[in-house]
Amino acid sequence: MPLPKNPHSFAPPPARATIADVARTAGVSKATVSRFLNHRETLLTPDIAARVEVAVAALSYSPSPMARALKRGRSRLIGLVVADVTNPFSVAVLRGAEKACQEAGYLLMLFNLGNNSRCEGKAIEALSAYQVEGFILNTLGGDAGAAADAARHGKPVVLVDRRHQNMQADFVSLDNAGAVQLGARHLVEAGYRELLFISEPVKNVSSRVERDAAFRNFIGHAKPEFPDVQGQTFESTGDNGDALDNALRAQRQRAGGRLAGVISSNAVVTLRVVASMARLGLQLGCDLGLVGFDDTEWSPYIGPGLTTIAQPTDEIGRLAANCLMERLQGLDVPPRQILLDGRLLPRGSSVPTAIEIILKN
Repeated sequence: MPLPKNPHSFAPPPARATIADVARTAGVSKATVSRFLNHRETLLTPDIAARVEVAVAALSYSPSPMARALKRGRSRLIGLVVADVTNPFSVAVLRGAEKACQEAGYLLMLFNLGNNSRCEGKAIEALSAYQVEGFILNTLGGDAGAAADAARHGKPVVLVDRRHQNMQADFVSLDNAGAVQLGARHLVEAGYRELLFISEPVKNVSSRVERDAAFRNFIGHAKPEFPDVQGQTFESTGDNGDALDNALRAQRQRAGGRLAGVISSNAVVTLRVVASMARLGLQLGCDLGLVGFDDTEWSPYIGPGLTTIAQPTDEIGRLAANCLMERLQGLDVPPRQILLDGRLLPRGSSVPTAIEIILKN
């Protein structure tokens, strides 16, 4: 005995009509329908054109934009690969690139690596399967061959924030050396003398290498103007909070009676530092000064407010997309390097109180 029908069940959606369905309904060939859809009615008799028009309306036929684009050899798709979509920097750059792409009539396809450099080749391969016309890459840079493969297939590539070894491509980034100089000098001029630069693992990630080197360079050249300034670096990983706690304890011991300050290399590290300070019972500004890369929405609301170095992320994304559009339009010039200035936003995390300064001195 058949089961009764459920009155609340939903029928499956009808299959989308195809050009073959239209041709069959109108009693013509698919080529004739194609001529009609491409506004070449002059090649058809009025009777045939009318039959095709009626069939299109009856079947609610809508040609696939992707199929039509691919037929013309253009997908109007741009592939964006990011190292870590949980990093506020990546999200902000994505927004800037997306705006520029939309304004130029392109759509952006995102592939998140989740900080796994072994996925870079898979990302390029997956996006290539969708016939993207070019790539914007904000990757770890650990698989130069993956990006090189995209270039060899005739796809223009623009690199954001992180370089690929030996790869010649347009590059858009923050001026890392200038930004580190900005943050370190701010701390020193505020009275902090024992500095610590904290980064995620530096090896093979160009932006981290550049910031680490810039900090070491600042410490090495600060002596004439600030003879008592000392500085060290530390690499933080997300699964080892104890090591970060110990690094901050050691810094305060080295500081003795001097003020200790930290520069964190991105927003992810900044949160780790703030969490470590909470575990250690340290106060921002007084017990430890802090300047962090990336000005997030929550930066003003943590403690007395976090002093940050704001990156022009929207502009970085827009410029990267615009560089790619120019290449797609046939621009043939040597690879360009665009470095943008960071902006220091001072807040309470780098302002020791007057009483604290007196006690330290």
